Amino acid sequence: MAKGKVVLAYSGGLDTSVAIRWINEKYDLDVIAVTVDVGNEKDFEVVRQKALRTGAIQAFIADAKEMFVRDFVFPSLQAGTLYQNVYPLATALARPLIAKILIDYARREGATHVAHGCTGKGNDQVRFDVSIQALAPEMQIIAPVREWRMTRDEEIRYAQEHSIPVPVTAASPYSVDANLWGRSIEAGVLEDPWNEPPEDAYAWTINPRFAPEEPTYITIDFEKGIPVALGDDPESTERVDGVTLVTRLNELAGAHGVGRIDHIEDRLVGIKSREVYEAPAAMLLHAAHSALEGLTLSREQRRFKEIVAQEMSQLIYDGRMFSPHFRDLSYYVASTQRHVTGTVRVRLLKGQAVAAGRRSPQSLYDFGLATYETGDQFDHDAAVSFIKLFSQGLRTQARVQLGAGHTPEIRSLVAPTIDDDDAGV
Repeated sequence: MAKGKVVLAYSGGLDTSVAIRWINEKYDLDVIAVTVDVGNEKDFEVVRQKALRTGAIQAFIADAKEMFVRDFVFPSLQAGTLYQNVYPLATALARPLIAKILIDYARREGATHVAHGCTGKGNDQVRFDVSIQALAPEMQIIAPVREWRMTRDEEIRYAQEHSIPVPVTAASPYSVDANLWGRSIEAGVLEDPWNEPPEDAYAWTINPRFAPEEPTYITIDFEKGIPVALGDDPESTERVDGVTLVTRLNELAGAHGVGRIDHIEDRLVGIKSREVYEAPAAMLLHAAHSALEGLTLSREQRRFKEIVAQEMSQLIYDGRMFSPHFRDLSYYVASTQRHVTGTVRVRLLKGQAVAAGRRSPQSLYDFGLATYETGDQFDHDAAVSFIKLFSQGLRTQARVQLGAGHTPEIRSLVAPTIDDDDAGV
């Protein structure tokens, strides 16, 4: 009788290399290694050969960079999703895509199990498991690192005992995950939130103190909320594919120190975690996209879209991108982006990416209404009647509840004191 098969999300590192042999021994399953390229900057053929030498019966490399940018990164940009208003969700966006690719290979190769190398303490285990269960509830999930509870030294000994080709030198002081949309850095001295991140934690961004003294201006063209072209002159932008655009902006913005993020993050599993990220292209594009929305969306659209962005950010962070709720919200976002077309000029200087100019054929900005100079077309007389109607409710309440001539103390209006009984203490 033929052995069953499991498709493993394989990175080539210690955990997933040991996992190949461990799964084979504990579950008596043949392992098919799948490595997904979402901009990880690795020699993937070396990784593939390593998987085969370690004991995988097959090893595949899936180039998913274009799909990642087109179907995950840019829709997230359109939505304006920043978890806790800070994190552009690089790792969180990639996990559902990797889970989908694992399932595709599992079904193609006749596997009944899928496996990943996540621990029992982080967010990624949830993102993988929930995504897999949403897409293929019949699939069995194996998470070796979550199950075996080995220390790093024990893993290294296991690798040596089983002739698994993994480095046995001192580990990097950081745990790093990277893709086109960002790089996350954890562990080591970063676990103490009092410590400033050392410079050796960063790889994509120069220290803003040492960035160029003069600004660089970059121009980005958007079509329906998606960046499609860039250049250093508004009249001569170059149309490029999404992967190229993000790659170039990572280099340009990183050279000016743009995209360093250091914050305390609330993990899904209930832990506060100190997280350090580098996301030069992501932070630049979010700034540019927001500036263009300011020109093309109404006040009501912008206000409600912020609420939707918060909800979608939480869903992405929690690994629920394949839920009907997320899909429904995505339709709303797509509708808001119909007129978010135009050009934004961004200034890069000393760690900052700031919109310095924006224009759009769909602009709601009317110079004749906005100007205070010659050409003012605003009806000033109408303002008096507008204010009278706008304040009608307040005036009625003041007359009825405060009484004529009564002026309350300012503190009772804007900063009242709550008694212990009132606060439920």
